[in-house]
Amino acid sequence: MKQFRKLPNEIQKALRTWTLLIEEEGISAMRIIPGYHDEPLKGQRQGQRSSRLSRGYRVYYKEQGQADIAIVSVAEMNKHEY
Repeated sequence: MKQFRKLPNEIQKALRTWTLLIEEEGISAMRIIPGYHDEPLKGQRQGQRSSRLSRGYRVYYKEQGQADIAIVSVAEMNKHEY
């Protein structure tokens, strides 16, 4: 993913950690970790969720699937404007 290679190294590492957590423990385990500030989005991004990778970077994703199987597709990663 071209966008991934442009991210700072610490953000690339945080995204890998986030991905491994979801793969190994499940999406519900990631959502209960307060540092990720995972939340559903509204407006134009309704149906997507956001997780914090750092104070400035977010990963926007969409979850598909049911019960025990969830497919998480990353829609975008960017520096969040405050």
